[in-house]
Amino acid sequence: MNLKEFKEGLRDGVPIGLGYLSVSFTFGIMAVTMGFYWWQAALISMTCLTSAGQFAGISIMTFPAHYIEMLISQLTINLRYSFMSVSLAQKTSDKFKGIFRWIFGFIITDEIYAVAVSRKEISRSYFFALGIIPYIGWATGTITGALLGSVLPQALMSALSVAIYAMFIAIVVPDMKGNKAISIVVAIAVILSSMFYYIPGLNKVPTGITISVCAIVSALIGAVLFPIEEEKESVKE
Repeated sequence: MNLKEFKEGLRDGVPIGLGYLSVSFTFGIMAVTMGFYWWQAALISMTCLTSAGQFAGISIMTFPAHYIEMLISQLTINLRYSFMSVSLAQKTSDKFKGIFRWIFGFIITDEIYAVAVSRKEISRSYFFALGIIPYIGWATGTITGALLGSVLPQALMSALSVAIYAMFIAIVVPDMKGNKAISIVVAIAVILSSMFYYIPGLNKVPTGITISVCAIVSALIGAVLFPIEEEKESVKE
């Protein structure tokens, strides 16, 4: 284990873990108000680390017969993680193989991806350390929220539910300031997302599919407009 990279991973994971703490707190509260026991909410968070998937999942679980809807919603909502995994897999070290790839897939989230993808090479030590605190934060927040239940006022619960969006902004904006390509790709994604939200017909498309389409199309446009000349860069190095 590379202790230096492990420490870097822990350090980079702290902001994500703190953000997850508040978001999962809301998930815990919502789960118990919908009829789940606190330990069921905790089990969901500890075995399925996906905010959007979990929020959508517990809504469908209240109607046990809707298994097909559950399958489709989870597939579309979490499809983006496949693309993130493929992207990060291009940067993993040679020792990152076998069972470690499986763990790699379990740990990955939007925020962890955003932080990890900025590195030139991703080692096992760094990536696992990066996921430790976010995982603990997500599980702890869920348990705390589930135990407290409906004690907190509705206004505070609503405020906590938007914490994850603030976290996305905090991750993306710093890179946008110094990189024109990223700014344009983000702008394209925002425009596409707005189209799916406001245009009749498109606004009926499931959230998971919308996220996947916006991510793929904006990334493809960015790749065409701002290609990275890897061969030339490797020669210079």
